[in-house]
Amino acid sequence: MSFRAATKSNIARGIGRLTDDLVFTSGKGSYVNTACGQTLLDFTTGIGVVNTGHSHPRVVAAAKEQLDRIVHSQVNIGYHDKMLELTECLLPHLPKGLDTVFYGTTGAEAVENAVKMARAYTGKHAVVVFRGGYHGRTMGTMAMTTSSRIYRQKFGPLIAGVHVAPFPYEHHGVSSDDAMEELEQLFKDTLHEDDVAAFVVEPVLGEGGYVPAPPDFLKRVREFANSKGALLICDEVQTGFGRTGALLACDSDYYGNDVRPDILTMAKGIASGFPLSGVATLREVADACDPGMLGGTYAGNALSCAAAVATQKVIHEEKLVDNSAKMGERLRDNLRNIQNSPASGGLIGDVRGLGLMTGIEFTKEAEAGIKGKVSQECLKEGLLLLGCSTYEVLRFVPPLNITEEEIDLGCERFGNALRKVL
Repeated sequence: MSFRAATKSNIARGIGRLTDDLVFTSGKGSYVNTACGQTLLDFTTGIGVVNTGHSHPRVVAAAKEQLDRIVHSQVNIGYHDKMLELTECLLPHLPKGLDTVFYGTTGAEAVENAVKMARAYTGKHAVVVFRGGYHGRTMGTMAMTTSSRIYRQKFGPLIAGVHVAPFPYEHHGVSSDDAMEELEQLFKDTLHEDDVAAFVVEPVLGEGGYVPAPPDFLKRVREFANSKGALLICDEVQTGFGRTGALLACDSDYYGNDVRPDILTMAKGIASGFPLSGVATLREVADACDPGMLGGTYAGNALSCAAAVATQKVIHEEKLVDNSAKMGERLRDNLRNIQNSPASGGLIGDVRGLGLMTGIEFTKEAEAGIKGKVSQECLKEGLLLLGCSTYEVLRFVPPLNITEEEIDLGCERFGNALRKVL
């Protein structure tokens, strides 16, 4: 019988998993260990969460020290020192003008509070999102998520006022021009600018397929939002904190360093696995919310903030952003070599990504469900790798401090798995 099989049956079945056989017991760096004695190279990092690797010693030490001081200091009662210290760490690295921060616990909570701020500031209610985006599983963000129908299945009716525009997915024939033309049409046949509070966009589609927006797209959406008197919310829950080879994707060389969102959401990589999220915005936007309109029981938890402070120091002092960019190039070079080799059977149609947020997409000729079969075979090879998207996409999300040797090993294991499946 597998490890605690009976207890597993008491966990809600609505949670999807790579496999029911995995029970993780520990992790260090780029590797995780299971109750069955396996050691697996982790190219998932908890879906882009432990950017500093599993159990980074500086983050662990900061958390242990904080445990002896105070674990929970409720934000609606008073400030705590680690929240203030974290804010001092973040402010110099945020896009220009974003000088006010709200802390929550999850990415969905960050997105919901970003929308609340936008509605309060503009006095408008509607939100425009982009097809393939993932923004969360709560009742509000579920209506904004279109990366897969599974996230909203059986949960309707969803909240009103959310409208979906195309995302430029060039591999499927949708360019920036196409997407902008459809966005403009949306405002001719469906929406009026007097109703629209914000546009919410992921710089790189996450669950929707690891698709970077073309370099010009964010700037064009920024300008379009300005023309409609609406705010731009960049959802960097998954792309933030070095994942794309820049500290923040929207403020990167790739997008021209000139896309300043009005609101920025953060989570995942902010605290190396401790539950924490953030919303950064302009003071005038934040000030539209009166005291009491924002909050949360665990918002800005002291232990999580301590881990986040250590995480920010690790990211900057150990140059993880630079390593993400460098290792991301090596990863994609390796994957393109596999794409062009007999091992792929000509079935890898696209290799794409920024930094260590990389995806491959199989061609239409590949059998349905191939991403799941390759993931399962990778597991047998000692590699954790996940699929995503309604298309046949696999995502490569290793820690930002991964080494060249680990990148090469992971690609070797992926290649071996691919050959066995094909």
